[in-house]
Amino acid sequence: MQAQRIYLSSPHMGGNELKYIHEAFDHNWIVPLGPNVDGFERELCQVTGAGYAAALSSGTAAIHLALIMLGVGPGDEVICPTFTFSATVNPIVYQGAVPVFVDSGYSTWNICVNETRRAIEDRIRMGRKPKALMVVHLYGQSAKMQELMELAVQFDLPVIEDAAEALGATYQGQALGTFGKLGILSFNGNKIITTSGGGALLINDQTLIEKARFLATQARDNAPHYQHSQIGYNYRMSNIVAGIGRGQLEVLTERVNRRREIFEYYQKSLAHLPAISFSPELPGTAGNRWLTCIVIDEAKSGGITRETIRLALGEQNIESRPLWKPMHLQPVFAQYPYYGSRNVAEDLFNRGLCLPSGSNLPQSDLERITGIVREVFEKGQA
Repeated sequence: MQAQRIYLSSPHMGGNELKYIHEAFDHNWIVPLGPNVDGFERELCQVTGAGYAAALSSGTAAIHLALIMLGVGPGDEVICPTFTFSATVNPIVYQGAVPVFVDSGYSTWNICVNETRRAIEDRIRMGRKPKALMVVHLYGQSAKMQELMELAVQFDLPVIEDAAEALGATYQGQALGTFGKLGILSFNGNKIITTSGGGALLINDQTLIEKARFLATQARDNAPHYQHSQIGYNYRMSNIVAGIGRGQLEVLTERVNRRREIFEYYQKSLAHLPAISFSPELPGTAGNRWLTCIVIDEAKSGGITRETIRLALGEQNIESRPLWKPMHLQPVFAQYPYYGSRNVAEDLFNRGLCLPSGSNLPQSDLERITGIVREVFEKGQA
């Protein structure tokens, strides 16, 4: 009989989600927008400190709108990390623009400040000044925001923060997603809190948030009939989905604390294995530890690789996953520029693994996972 499945990061309900959903049913708000959307946006601002929020159908939709509002169009270039999920990059291509990929640094796994500067200066020398800088907070860990924001000011580049994986994380006490001109959140089913599918745009500019909401609601002009002077999008979150989000926000702190506890358990349980290291956390930051990620030092592992561990876990019905494959190595993006003298992202992808990290994991599952990892090394060194 196969052991019970352990997922990488499954949804974890808090209990009050149904209260908000029932309210929507009781008042027949089974439509896009409504009181739950208004409440969810207000509560997102309270949690993050953002001035305004727009609840949307996905984090990808939020990135797309952010690019549109910055005027990114055909032929424009956007600096972005290569070490990320494709949803960061796809909207750039939607706009006919050019993603310019930049490598990571080992100290954060996020976009490298030095390589970013090199990319910006090189594009300017070529007469192709970038239209925006996209920063991603990978696996809920902060990028070097002070240095990156200084670069953005120096070169007059608006910053889009992709904090899709980083809700509840902070840099010097400030919520990630609130440093740039626009911030992105995701509430996909595997995120630290979920609305099953959904996202949000964080903005401190009232004019921009009004424009975002207008574009996200099919860009319908203020008229008694249906009139449209611009192309719009069906990107608004539904009132039902927002109700789930309101219930989930109530337990966000608990979810972050639990994910950090899970990370610490893995770290302590596997501390005796010198071949394993964990994703870093900058001093002065507090990541949400959305996923616990490890990297294998094959010079110390006795032949054990990332794949050895992944396959051993898979045989026991436990989901794990390699770190993000860099975008410049993806067939669909291979033609775009890449700046990386050390190929850090490629190295992390080749040696890195995400372990199950859901906040609903019982202690017995954590012990089962770490037991298998230890057994892999014991057998490999026998």
